[in-house]
Amino acid sequence: MASPIFLVGPTPADHESTAQLEKHLREAGLHESAEETAAREDVLRDLQGIVDRWVKQLTTQREYPDGMAEHATALLLPFGSYRLGVHGRGSDVDALVVGPAYVDRHHDFFDVLGGVLAETEAVTELQLVPGAYVPVIKMRFRGVQVDLLYASVCLPAVPMDLDLRGRSVLCGLDMATVRSLNGVRVADEILRLVPEAGAFRTTLRCVKHWAKARGIYSNAMGFVGGVGWAILVARVCQLYPNAAPSMLVPRFFRIFSQWKWPSPVMLKDVEHDDDDGEMPLGLPVWDPRRNPRDGSHLMPVITPAYPCMNSCYNVSRATLRTMTAEFEAAHKVCQEIAVAGAWDALFRPFNFFKAYKSYLRVDVKVAGGEEDLREWKGWVESRLRQLVVRVEMATAGMLLCHPHPHAYAAKPHDDDRRRVSSFFVGLSKPAPSPQQPQQPPQFDLRLTTQEFKDEVYTYAFWRPGMELDVSHARRKDLPPYVLEQILPADRLKRKRSDDGSGNSESSPSPSSRASKRAAAAGRIGSSSESET
Repeated sequence: MASPIFLVGPTPADHESTAQLEKHLREAGLHESAEETAAREDVLRDLQGIVDRWVKQLTTQREYPDGMAEHATALLLPFGSYRLGVHGRGSDVDALVVGPAYVDRHHDFFDVLGGVLAETEAVTELQLVPGAYVPVIKMRFRGVQVDLLYASVCLPAVPMDLDLRGRSVLCGLDMATVRSLNGVRVADEILRLVPEAGAFRTTLRCVKHWAKARGIYSNAMGFVGGVGWAILVARVCQLYPNAAPSMLVPRFFRIFSQWKWPSPVMLKDVEHDDDDGEMPLGLPVWDPRRNPRDGSHLMPVITPAYPCMNSCYNVSRATLRTMTAEFEAAHKVCQEIAVAGAWDALFRPFNFFKAYKSYLRVDVKVAGGEEDLREWKGWVESRLRQLVVRVEMATAGMLLCHPHPHAYAAKPHDDDRRRVSSFFVGLSKPAPSPQQPQQPPQFDLRLTTQEFKDEVYTYAFWRPGMELDVSHARRKDLPPYVLEQILPADRLKRKRSDDGSGNSESSPSPSSRASKRAAAAGRIGSSSESET
């Protein structure tokens, strides 16, 4: 672990630049209003009441002594951005329910509490995901998105002042429970390890805002998620302990534009079972010297709480390449900001649909309602990074992929009950070298995409009506429901006019359009230079 490399504090100019940065973040809506904060606190308070009644009901049904049922309770502990103090308008609430030893996850949490929530008027969009890497109940509670985890600790009753920091709380727990507890434990440890919480929070808000604008904020898609960004920012804060946010942001991009991955980013040394004075629990800990699989990780960003894990294990060569390019671009922008003094340039959105000429279009379709689409889309999204890996392997790196982390929903027709949501992967070719042939290679990805579809269809809860299509799409052939969401209304109108789509005489016939789509679908990857 390197010591701090710069101890000098901010100048008056740095303080002024920080004030401008904070003003920009407020104007961008990254701070919620007092009313929104109160509404969020009401949600947490009402959820606490629900889980308390749930535990008391279970205790009574199992005929424990009356006194035990009366004092039975569960803790509801927020974590993630809320616990770190960087939540904003519309942010999700991640919360952990900590229950006693006799309340299990499979039946009591998902079946019983899930049933209680299903009958609660304030709850909508309820989704139970017991098979996830971290089992979760997803829902909206009075419009606020809530992800609810559960951990049963080896205690007959849960004290209100339960300390989750020590290893002893992990005794006798399975890995799913350990991972659930680590959301709270990691957030608390990050705040303990940063030199100044205020500077850390402002810098993290800035970096997360930038990452979302540039389309590289998504753990599921193989980019960095909320925990990973928090650890990266915290490490920079450790290296510059006296710096103001306006100093930390440029240094963040300079450091990670030059970082030699897979050298790990850590806030403290990794704890092992054989460390002196520590209780051995036998839990797997990230260590490439002992675990060969850990040595294959491309972007190790290590959580600081035992058992230490890589928060960015989903990162692929494609997403790491994209993020590295974004770090380098942001570093150059920060150098310009140092002269011009305006922070707006850093947060300009990445125009994904102008960056590439060709895309893979992944259509998620269901014959049911919104709940079915949400479930099926979530599963496809969790597997999409495998499509990226497969394509780059099948083309020996001659076709580069950039997955877009957002889905675009088609408006259902009155006469069609199917619902469609689409993901897109940008396709490009690496810069040519003297050794490459003059004629660009062609690729046939039909087998690759079929293998991906076969893998997706192994979903344990697949039902008839859940469908998946993967096709090639040129930029000019993007579906209207994508253009409607990425173009202002006046530009969209001009585009349709330029394309002749407003003139029925010049518009191609439905049969002609269908034949063109079929031809394009059959040429996935076997595209000319103008396409890829």
